Amino acid sequence: MVVGIIVGSSIFAQPSEITRLVPDPRAALSAWLAAGLLTLCGALVCAELARVFPETGGVYVFLKRLYGRPLAFLWGWSMFWSMHSGIIAAIAVVMARYAGYFVPLSEGGMRGLAIAAVMALSFANYLGVRAGGAIQVILTAAKVLAIAALGVLLFALGAPAHREAAAQAQMAAAASARSMGIAIAAGLFAFGGWHMATYTAGETRSPQRTLPRALVIGVLIVTACYMLLNAAYQYVLPASDVTRSTRVAADAAQRVLGPEAAAMIAVVVIVSALGSLNGIILAGPRVYYAMANDGLAFPWFAAVHPRFRTPYLAIAAQAAISALLIATSTYRQLFVRVVYTEWIFFALLGIGLIRRRTIFKPENRRIKMAVAALFAAAALFVALNQAAADIRNAAWGFGVILLGLPVYFVWRRNAQLKTLRNAKLHSGAS
Repeated sequence: MVVGIIVGSSIFAQPSEITRLVPDPRAALSAWLAAGLLTLCGALVCAELARVFPETGGVYVFLKRLYGRPLAFLWGWSMFWSMHSGIIAAIAVVMARYAGYFVPLSEGGMRGLAIAAVMALSFANYLGVRAGGAIQVILTAAKVLAIAALGVLLFALGAPAHREAAAQAQMAAAASARSMGIAIAAGLFAFGGWHMATYTAGETRSPQRTLPRALVIGVLIVTACYMLLNAAYQYVLPASDVTRSTRVAADAAQRVLGPEAAAMIAVVVIVSALGSLNGIILAGPRVYYAMANDGLAFPWFAAVHPRFRTPYLAIAAQAAISALLIATSTYRQLFVRVVYTEWIFFALLGIGLIRRRTIFKPENRRIKMAVAALFAAAALFVALNQAAADIRNAAWGFGVILLGLPVYFVWRRNAQLKTLRNAKLHSGAS
């Protein structure tokens, strides 16, 4: 599930964003490697938290246990209005871009197709987790094999394209620390979703053992695939072409293997995007369900379909917000908001783990403390650097978080009043 959630369509779009920021191929690959290592640190932090708090809800549960209900609510609130729904929207947009390889689509047509994909997969998960889970396994295997095959073929057959790209190459200026930081943040979006495996901890057999292993192995597999594919892009395309491309995987395949191969790659990207969308759509409503049971969301978020046994209203609401974001935002706006907002909370996870150092086992406490500290510091740098580079989008993301505070206190008060009313009814009945 970890690989299936992470490897979506972003790996077929983010190389252009990263190369635009750091045109030097070695710097771009370094940004991808740094994003992978930071994701691995985050996975280790979440794995440790999942070992200590093996409950359904993932980051929501971790923040509630580490800091209390207000911060946990803000995570779930931001997930619904910006982060999780924004990831769904961004992946659907890239899927629609690659669909445009076959049928020319206007901007409105691409947005419409992206919305249709979100609605269709939300309906599949509405019908049941088993149906959604079966789709996930099939699509994950297909896209990992396709990524590996594309990378190998580009290197094996791309020597002529490489010579042409080398002839067109220009000396790139050294990347600044800010540009490198923003490039790493763009890479982190392609790794997004790694924490979602912890959302089902309460439903997983032996989560203390299963989740850490799944997170670490999954992140390592994804990092290897991403490094291979980006090195292959850089091998057959000059940096200027990577930067300009909106369908870099198809362009690389066409340069080396011809238009038929490019069409096949476009299909692979579409399948990959659908696989990632399915996993992410499957994960989000579990958090909203947990919040509703805590009295911190609309009560109907906890409604379970009488036949399909799914949180069907939460799935429908998530689909509606994702569709709204697709209709009103650009791809770049979507992923910038997601990265900035998410990594503020991820930094808090690392800090919270350090504060609760006694939960570590004595034999490896120092190593895990060092990983948590490194992760917290790097996550704060990513969030603050992204905010400084794009103040408007950062303000939008932070505004969404702050708007959740008054909502939290209203919902908490309503929950307290409901508890008091129920207590009076019970006392009167007795």
